[in-house]
Amino acid sequence: MVQCSFDESGEHIIAGAGELHLEICLKDLRDDYCAGIEIITSEPVVSYRETVSEKSNQICLAKSPNKHNRLYMSAENMPEGLAEAIESGEINDKQEPKARAKILSEKFGYDATESRKVWAFGPEGNGANVLMDVTKAVQYLNEIKDSIVAAFNWATKDGVLCEENMRSVRFNIHDVTLHTDAVHRGGSQIIPTARKCFYAAILTAAPRLLEPVYLVEIQCPENAIGGVYSTLSRKRGHVFSEEQKAGTPLYNIKAYLPVNESFGFTSELRASTSGQAFPQCVFDHWQIMNADPLESGSRSSDIVTGIRKRKGLNESVPTLDRYLDKL
Repeated sequence: MVQCSFDESGEHIIAGAGELHLEICLKDLRDDYCAGIEIITSEPVVSYRETVSEKSNQICLAKSPNKHNRLYMSAENMPEGLAEAIESGEINDKQEPKARAKILSEKFGYDATESRKVWAFGPEGNGANVLMDVTKAVQYLNEIKDSIVAAFNWATKDGVLCEENMRSVRFNIHDVTLHTDAVHRGGSQIIPTARKCFYAAILTAAPRLLEPVYLVEIQCPENAIGGVYSTLSRKRGHVFSEEQKAGTPLYNIKAYLPVNESFGFTSELRASTSGQAFPQCVFDHWQIMNADPLESGSRSSDIVTGIRKRKGLNESVPTLDRYLDKL
């Protein structure tokens, strides 16, 4: 239930199921394992995902450092439900291409021919992003497949906005121009070029942030319902179900609550209902944030800037000119 990792910046990251869970983990760490030594902790942070909200408005070109190879790509958002199908294992890279293509074309409306040419899922072979080959008769393409897939995994693990994982993005390889000599199209030429092209494709497809959302179940008596609704509305919560438990005076309220707003939610709820409401939170889904992260002053832009600052990156998102090459 607890994930511990070590960041390049020297921080130890402890990931848990909620605010209380992390508090208990840190208390045990401090009292039982560190002999009462004080641990310096930052404020809890929420991990986001990066995605796109439409199809790229142009096909992106990237040239290799030696100028002998060119890659043409675009990005687009996935149909609803496809990312979940990949995460649940219903669609994966171990399937027969024909069987996978049948699901993609019948259930999600993808072109049957293109669906057979899925190169990879990423990051790490099982993430909810897909790389598709939509080229027509390109020479030497299979020789650079491993390099492009390596760049795809790299790009989807560290997104262009704030180096968070990408989710629900389909990348299309439209065309490739390669040097006839294999020496000039090795991994050192193709991998950085492909990564640059993936980033350019994201920036041309209206990039957005995905925020995690809790499903909150709250049990309370009838006279505390008003306090529950007011607390949820302050926290950007959305109630979608309210029903009385048969044979009891208690009501069961179900709502969606952004994880970013959940800090201090339990204590606020208890204060506004005199301790009569009992919440339980579980992760439910990812929700797209409509604000444009590239627009200065928007909510998404503030979040991206905060994450980049925390990770020690340049505070402004790289511009398209940095990744896009001209013909």
